[in-house]
This record gives sequence, C-alpha cells and structure tokens, in this order.
Amino acid sequence: MIVGVAAIELHVHGSHSLKEKRGVVQSISRRLRNRFNVAVAEVGGQDLWQRALLGVTAIGSDAGVVRSVLDRAVVFAEDMHLAEVLRSEIEILRLPYEQTEPGSEEPGGEPWDER
Repeated sequence: MIVGVAAIELHVHGSHSLKEKRGVVQSISRRLRNRFNVAVAEVGGQDLWQRALLGVTAIGSDAGVVRSVLDRAVVFAEDMHLAEVLRSEIEILRLPYEQTEPGSEEPGGEPWDER
C-alpha cells in the first residue's frame, strides 16, 4: 500500500479575518477533493488570518501514480490563484501490507469479513 502526503503552505493575500481565510481555504480544499479524489485538511495556521497549512493525502498501489496525483494537486492549488503557495513538500510512504484470502484468519485471529 502506497500512501502519499503533501503539505501545502498558503498565504491568503487580502484576508482580514479568520472567516475570510476559512472561505478561501474551504474553496481550495473542496476543489482539490473534487478534482483529484484526495483527502484534504487544514493542519496548521488555524489561528492566523493569512496563513494556512493544508495536508493532502492520496492512497494507491503504485507510487508513481500517487506522486503524480499529488504533484498535479499542488500545481492546481497554485493555478487557482486564490492563495499564494509559499512552499510544498511531498512524501511517499510504502506501508507493508499482506493481503489475506477471504475466509482465512487475519493475524489477530479473527476471520476475514467478506462484506
């Protein structure tokens, strides 16, 4: 299982309140979710009027595809021109995962749920 995480630091020019910033951040987050099918959360700068840190994550079975999705998400956030992307960072994690067959027992001893 491949998990990709992007951190996107934003500067929201012209924001004079948390409410104004929240509107911009929610708009960016919603567009990223809809366009790239990623999870997005504001993970930093919640108390600042003009700064925000977004965490964006994608999961898949191919590291190249996950990285490509996150790269394109960062470029898309820049191209929206709703906020300035000050910096971004992407990390790809490979998690060990051993798939078990339906009907077999999982490592914890519980049978696999076939729902």
